[in-house]
Amino acid sequence: MSDFYQSGHRALQQEFDSTALADRLEEIIVQPALDADAQAFVQAQDHFFLTSVDQDGFPTVSYKGGNAGLVQVVDPVTLRFPCFDGNGMWLSMGNIEDTSKVGLLFINMVEPHRIRVQGTAQLVRDPQVLKQWKDVALAVEVSITRTWINCPRYIHPMAKLGQSKHVPRDGHQTEPAQWKSLEIIADVVPPQPHELGKT
Repeated sequence: MSDFYQSGHRALQQEFDSTALADRLEEIIVQPALDADAQAFVQAQDHFFLTSVDQDGFPTVSYKGGNAGLVQVVDPVTLRFPCFDGNGMWLSMGNIEDTSKVGLLFINMVEPHRIRVQGTAQLVRDPQVLKQWKDVALAVEVSITRTWINCPRYIHPMAKLGQSKHVPRDGHQTEPAQWKSLEIIADVVPPQPHELGKT
């Protein structure tokens, strides 16, 4: 067996008599790379959830949204995505800088389906890579360690109402978040990437 399951997992599997099932599932669904179907699913998504871990081992989870194709499949073991303007706390990106361990959850709630990805990540500052996105000064590249599908039966089917008008796109001025104009913080808001000439 691989190192996919750790002591806590194994203890619970033994407690609830699911060790054989867990081993079989690892054998048939846990993969070291994205197959063709998984690649197509990832590239079709316009959002995902990113988990990162800080130096003390505490995780944080962040929603990442954009247009369809937000996450690029560079190859079966490499993903890349842009870091759009946020709140300036840099929690996920700082965690990547410090520990590099990430988890990604891709989930379709219109036609329930989901894929999990674990890997190591690094920040990308290469202008040749960044120029493919509007108003982006940082991106993330993930080297996949393992990936697997999840049963969709608890996903609540939802209807999509539209795309966020705030996602940076060509031909439109990217509007800053309204909260950044509040008097209590307006004096400490840094310039946008395009104002610094980084896009």
